[in-house]
Amino acid sequence: MSSPSPTVTRTQVAVVGAGPAGLMLTHLLHLAGIDSVAIDLRARREIEETHRAGILEEDSVRLLVDSGASTRVLTDGVRHDGIELGFGGALHRIDFADGCGSSTRLYPQTEIFIDLADVRARDGGDVRFGVTEVAVADLTGRPTMSFTDADGTRHEVRADILVGADGSRSVCRRAVPEDQRRQFFREYPFAWFGILCEAPPSADELIYNHSEQGFALISQRTAQLQRMYFQCAPDDDPDAWSDDRIWTELQSRLQANGHTLKEGRIIDKSVLPFRSFVQEPMRYGAMALAGDAAHTVPPTGAKGLNLALADVRVLAEAVQTALGSGDLDALDAYSERALARVWKAQYFSYWMTTLLHRLPDAEPFDVRRQIGELSALAESAAGSSYLAQAYCGWPAHSRDRR
Repeated sequence: MSSPSPTVTRTQVAVVGAGPAGLMLTHLLHLAGIDSVAIDLRARREIEETHRAGILEEDSVRLLVDSGASTRVLTDGVRHDGIELGFGGALHRIDFADGCGSSTRLYPQTEIFIDLADVRARDGGDVRFGVTEVAVADLTGRPTMSFTDADGTRHEVRADILVGADGSRSVCRRAVPEDQRRQFFREYPFAWFGILCEAPPSADELIYNHSEQGFALISQRTAQLQRMYFQCAPDDDPDAWSDDRIWTELQSRLQANGHTLKEGRIIDKSVLPFRSFVQEPMRYGAMALAGDAAHTVPPTGAKGLNLALADVRVLAEAVQTALGSGDLDALDAYSERALARVWKAQYFSYWMTTLLHRLPDAEPFDVRRQIGELSALAESAAGSSYLAQAYCGWPAHSRDRR
């Protein structure tokens, strides 16, 4: 017995991936009067309950506010005017206002997703969560996006442009022929052991801590939930670490620089591998890639989510131009503009990572050299200014220069 024919839908833009990048793109397209359909393998509740990074650059905040996607980012987000570098027995503050006249805002990615999902529902956006059997085809002609809905119905969406915003395991990225892409990859010999704990904040701002035992990052989520990380081996098993052992490890690294953490019940623990990846170009035929589907960075520089939002801001403009002119080569301009920022962010993330982490084969000279570099950085107005500017994000006018 033959399978029933799929339900066919026609739209202007089909988007694989309905996380923050995909939803922000469809929101911006809606504001421009462009129809879209977005899908995601995950259920909405699953995305809402996945704790992710939440340091937003000033331009990311501006995009959320000015587009009408979020006001909570201003009322519930916490402004950070600096970070602490822990090394050499003390904490050393990098002041963003002095360094670049900017700031960042702590606002968890889950909250950004909720804001965007609510706005798309309010505006009648066609967003399907919990789909399966996703496939894309005809990328050099009139692209199609096929999937099985949560109720078991098979669908085919035919579009003028298809966007892959489906994360680091992207179906869309893999659909680009090998001879039409270049991939750049770096895997690091360490990972982060991350915990989510019920405790008050241990610091007003993030602490990036260097020690002879390895790196640690003290971050926050809410007034009651804190996110912390320490450098570990990529094959470490989270279940092999008791709560007491985790707190002993974290405290020893921070106390080496004169800081003591506030402890609490650990409710989540995981190991996060470190990778850098870029696929060029970020356009193939009638398809564009955005966010983690096109690039990933180590989390040290807090660039992943901000890069994704920067991508879709530029992509929304390129899609408007392409559809208005009927010339899909406008997507090439998107790729060039986005990649210029991506590679600056790759450099910054790599630099921060190698500056603060201990390599497995590090000798005493290497550790002392890192302290020397950190000292030169913290004591230099120029060095502190570069770190502040890169961390807070390059303004739109400069990041879009080709």
